[in-house]
Amino acid sequence: MTTDLSKAPEPTDSSGSTGSGGSISGAEILLEDVVKQYPGQKSPAVGSLSLTIPAGEIVMFVGPSGCGKTTSLKMINRLIEPTSGTIKIDGEDIRGKSETELRRKIGYVIQGGSLFPHMTVEKNIALVPKLLGWDKKRIDERVDELLDLVSLDPGRYRKRYPRELSGGQQQRVGVARGLAADPPVILMDEPFGAVDPITRQRLQDELLSIQRELRKTIVCVTHDIDEAIKLGDRILILQEGAQIAQYDTPEVVLGAPATEFVADFIGSGSSLKQLSLARVSEVELRKPTTATVGERVADVKQRAEAAGDRSVVVLDERGRPVGWPWLRQLKGDTVLEPTEDLVNIDLRSTLNDALDTMLSSSHGGAVVTGDRDQYLGVVVFDAVTEHIRSLEEEARD
Repeated sequence: MTTDLSKAPEPTDSSGSTGSGGSISGAEILLEDVVKQYPGQKSPAVGSLSLTIPAGEIVMFVGPSGCGKTTSLKMINRLIEPTSGTIKIDGEDIRGKSETELRRKIGYVIQGGSLFPHMTVEKNIALVPKLLGWDKKRIDERVDELLDLVSLDPGRYRKRYPRELSGGQQQRVGVARGLAADPPVILMDEPFGAVDPITRQRLQDELLSIQRELRKTIVCVTHDIDEAIKLGDRILILQEGAQIAQYDTPEVVLGAPATEFVADFIGSGSSLKQLSLARVSEVELRKPTTATVGERVADVKQRAEAAGDRSVVVLDERGRPVGWPWLRQLKGDTVLEPTEDLVNIDLRSTLNDALDTMLSSSHGGAVVTGDRDQYLGVVVFDAVTEHIRSLEEEARD
């Protein structure tokens, strides 16, 4: 535990996304004695909040309802004006720019994606680049690049309207729009709160994959401590009035709660939550037989049978997994792209997520992907449970 609650030690690579991937493109955010006092209220919604958010990290704001976490987030892009105090991004006071200019350089993603229903996907994503005066060719290239980044085929989704998308797809477009002008800072307010648990897990994985590649500074409000543990390089736990109860890495927050309030907020299952710090990347992956769409079925079956595999992982032309059929399901002359939706997990997923995904699979495993959904291998049930057992033994020693 650190003595200065506004700072925290360097995060280890077992949490969040920092520590791997490309160069940092994010910017440091500094809050100094930031106060928000609403007229007629006896106590401030945010009272003298001082905080350093390092460049290129994901920092999760959590706390009980009404503690000031969303107010604190919205003051960073001046959707809410601070009563007093200073907020700096990359050393520059945010009051030195107009609100409009500031917001065009800060991505903002909220629950449900907040897409304009009368605009196509491409027009939603292109909104800020167009306001910034980008030319059409640059905008078109950026839209395609971002759709690819959030695992939506540009050819299929560019011209669709929000009503033609699922909740998870709308949220992906919302993330793409937040990244459109390549801002150094992304603010996210309960971004995955309105989707089902499986979609929520996949969107979390998508964010980790994107962050591994881009290394933005991401500030995310959530009510879910498990989500904070999974995504955060650091976790900021706030009490009423946005008073800092603890600001540290997930490992320290779980292993050494700073106060009784933090311990109660995390819950009695904190020792079990420690297991959620373990990632799929810590477990050895199996490498079953793969097949590419369009390949001869006879060749695939021969290869799989020689390896002793009863199923194959089907990849598209870019090496992304699209199906995991049993050999008996391969019909015809060539391998076709399966019609069912394959639920895969990111390398940075927690072992808890891996087990949840396995429950919906008939293979006793889960397909694992890396950056831009590139296929890496398969994690199997026995490997996960064995790793969890070893962690429990280490904890007892």
